[in-house]
Amino acid sequence: MATVLIVAPVFALIAAGYASVLFRFVSETAHKGISEFAFSIAIPALLFRTIVVSEFPDVSPWRMWGAYYGALAITWIAALAISALLRARREDGVVFAIGSVYGNIVMLGIPLTISALGSQAAGPLALILSVNTPLLWLCGTLQMEWVDRRQTGSAVSIIGPVLLDLARNPIMIAIGFGVIWRFTGVGLHPVVNKTIELLAQAGSPAALIALGINLFRFEVKGEKLTVVAMSALKLAAMPAIAFVLAKLLNLPPLAAGVVVLLAAMPTGANAYIFAVQYQRLVNPVSGAVALGTLLAAATLPVVVVIVAGS
Repeated sequence: MATVLIVAPVFALIAAGYASVLFRFVSETAHKGISEFAFSIAIPALLFRTIVVSEFPDVSPWRMWGAYYGALAITWIAALAISALLRARREDGVVFAIGSVYGNIVMLGIPLTISALGSQAAGPLALILSVNTPLLWLCGTLQMEWVDRRQTGSAVSIIGPVLLDLARNPIMIAIGFGVIWRFTGVGLHPVVNKTIELLAQAGSPAALIALGINLFRFEVKGEKLTVVAMSALKLAAMPAIAFVLAKLLNLPPLAAGVVVLLAAMPTGANAYIFAVQYQRLVNPVSGAVALGTLLAAATLPVVVVIVAGS
């Protein structure tokens, strides 16, 4: 019952967002405004406040990164191998790998993880979030440049835009300022704290509604074997590997729970953006986002039970 109370409201809000477009209560473009509010204001406020005021367990970032990104790397290699069997072009393999490891750890991962593990999960969450997007985008871009032999520019010309995007990302800024403010020991004035808390409370619902609205434009069509393979790697293989690595690295239960839950998130929209950028596997990745999110309604409760019992 406890698991249902954690997972069901999350997917109910996603369904509400989807239904709001389906029944034309809002337009398909509404997700842009709601997403901008959620990811530029509300969720940064949530992360900033939680990092400043919450008590966090003492956990090694290297062990957390080792468990999560170790699972990601193993899944990436497996995806490249599977793609080589399914497809001839190596460029497709890079996009297939991105679709198999790039989870929706912001829109879905933050609300579900905090709901399942409590506000104390924000610290370990921030450790993963601070590295995930720049690392994946950089690795994907560099590998695509390598397999395509484009040689269109130096490594600096590839890394530079990624670092610039990172410096302007509101979530990254909120994490950075939260850590700095926490180290000052000043805390938050009650008025400031309450104001930020009100904003933070809107973050998770807004993100989930935006995800539901956004899902309306994704569909499963064509190359179903590729879609199923990506979804299986993302929803089953990656969290299973993360669970084993978390045990091997002796992570505390809270940190291990964050790692496994984030690894279990379905394919996110950023993987679709990557596919569109290179015009490779656009339809299959779109299908993986749609199918993966649908299947996650069944797989994530299982992961929550495993995490809670470990």
